[in-house]
Amino acid sequence: MSAELEFFFDYGSPFSFIAQSQLAGLVERTGARVIHRPMLLGGVFKATGNQSPALEPVEPKRAHGGIDMARWVEFYEIDFRFNPHFPINTLPLMRQAHAAIEEGVFEKFHAAVWPAFWIEALDLGDADVLADVLNRSGLDALRLAERASTPEVKASVRATTDEAVSRGAFGAPTFFVGDQMFFGNDRLIFVERALAEVEERS
Repeated sequence: MSAELEFFFDYGSPFSFIAQSQLAGLVERTGARVIHRPMLLGGVFKATGNQSPALEPVEPKRAHGGIDMARWVEFYEIDFRFNPHFPINTLPLMRQAHAAIEEGVFEKFHAAVWPAFWIEALDLGDADVLADVLNRSGLDALRLAERASTPEVKASVRATTDEAVSRGAFGAPTFFVGDQMFFGNDRLIFVERALAEVEERS
């Protein structure tokens, strides 16, 4: 059985996007199975007392965060454009991610949303913009929006967010290999090592 990698993320997290860009290679090298766990980062921040790096009160640290992000983008050689609409309220978006899981179209949804947010830099907090992105990707935006408004999907987002916090998450991206937690795209080297250890034991 392949090792499992749980990936807790929010589409509004640029470092989650950066981390996501490396997962295909990681899977190829390790044979791991990625389990996507869309959570509400704002809910995590509220529960833990953390806040977005964009709100960092220490100006040099905040400025360095942007420099660090640019370095990772260059290092990974990925397309990336910082979204001028950031920060965006991602609650409707994360609910639609859960709706996509329920509808069995998450892979297509995921593949459409990431570049729209962090390459095209669209305002996915705007329902019409999001619907256009989904429709041109061959998805039924109206159906997903309707499913996202159901009590079951709303509860699913809350439950995933609460679970992340209960397991120690305080931001995104957060990864779990079994009980081991790893935070940040810059910890993927340790994630890969943990996955290799699981494979060796199996």
